[in-house]
Amino acid sequence: MVGIITYGAYIPRFRIKVEEIARVWGANPAEISGGLGVYEKSVPDLDEDTATIAVEAARSALARRRINPDDIGAVYVGSESHPYAVKPTAVTVGEAIGATPVMTAADYEFACKAGTAAIQTCMGLVGSGMIRYGLAIGADIAQGAPGDALEYTAAAGGAAFLIGNDDPIAEINATHSYTSDTPDFWRREGQSYPRHGGRFSGDPGYFKHVLGASRLLFKREGTAPADYDYAVFHQPNAKFPTRAAQILGFTKEQYLPGLVVPTVGNTYSGASPVGLAATLDIAESGDRIFVCSYGSGSGSDAFDITVTDAITSAIDRSQAPTVVELQKNLRYLDYALYARHKGKIVMQE
Repeated sequence: MVGIITYGAYIPRFRIKVEEIARVWGANPAEISGGLGVYEKSVPDLDEDTATIAVEAARSALARRRINPDDIGAVYVGSESHPYAVKPTAVTVGEAIGATPVMTAADYEFACKAGTAAIQTCMGLVGSGMIRYGLAIGADIAQGAPGDALEYTAAAGGAAFLIGNDDPIAEINATHSYTSDTPDFWRREGQSYPRHGGRFSGDPGYFKHVLGASRLLFKREGTAPADYDYAVFHQPNAKFPTRAAQILGFTKEQYLPGLVVPTVGNTYSGASPVGLAATLDIAESGDRIFVCSYGSGSGSDAFDITVTDAITSAIDRSQAPTVVELQKNLRYLDYALYARHKGKIVMQE
């Protein structure tokens, strides 16, 4: 069965606290953190972008399991912050890990679910026999306009998953998607910051699609929340995934292990992939994981995953940092340095 062969994640070490952003804009940090369930967020270093994050995640995945890069027939990177409008991030990743030139590659965009769309594509290519392994990555260095609500959560990070059918550490039993034209969040070419529909992003956006995809999978696969040991949802904040999990009938014990947004922020295309990576860091053979992403515009991809014995026999998880370990040795920035790191200060040419 097609599944995850190995995985890796990367989160920059820099952070800014919600209270520091609130201080600059004269907002109440307690109200913001209380409403969002987010207390700090990751910030990329001056020389980090989506490509470097994707490369780091991919290298971590390959460090955990010895795979010949020549056997990787596809690399797909999902993001809404690719460094170039015309030059694929995926080829940079492929070159960095030694998978070029006999491979196919492309950059994906679907707001925050581009990474899970990449996983689905790799599943299809592997399942058809066209390739042996496919590398799917979700990564972003998200931006929020100064003073906007998004600035408190827009973060940086990503995760990579090598998809194949040779002794997978986790079998992907099924995936189902739920998609519609719902413009709750958008950014035109050339614009520095996205715009959003505020509360419209909730019920007609996030909840309609996350609940729709989740219930579709449960119906078609004959499963229920009680059948899973863990549940991971797209996490733009802590409030949305918690509410979705509770509506569906998941418990805190199921969804909290994969909920990293309170101390990492919203890594956009990396959000549910990083949550899945955090879950795989602690999962044991036989554990069943439910995953549901969400991308504005809008759509959700739901997955039913079962962890196998290979989680301990085929990979060495200690050869790359876990998501918890990636949140150690942090360096906190004030707003001025944060603005420089995020490119919010535009110098005259």
